[in-house]
Amino acid sequence: MFQLLWILLIGFVLGVLAKLILRGPQSIPWWLTMLLGAAGALLGNLVAGWIGVRHTGGIDWIRHFLQIGFAVVLVAFVAPAWSKSRPGR
Repeated sequence: MFQLLWILLIGFVLGVLAKLILRGPQSIPWWLTMLLGAAGALLGNLVAGWIGVRHTGGIDWIRHFLQIGFAVVLVAFVAPAWSKSRPGR
């Protein structure tokens, strides 16, 4: 249960960071921001493990940059699709 709360919290933080990095408005709801951030964190962890940098001595900067990068890519692709699927809002 506690792990789920961490996933949601980290997902929200990464999603908000992704929205701040991207230019212009991203009209997606907060829950979608959180899900995309969590998905970015998961993908970043998977790739970091795959290339062998998931656990390093000290702060895992490469893993964190991968997580933010994937969150940015996901928000960049999903936000326009979300806006097009809801034209009246």
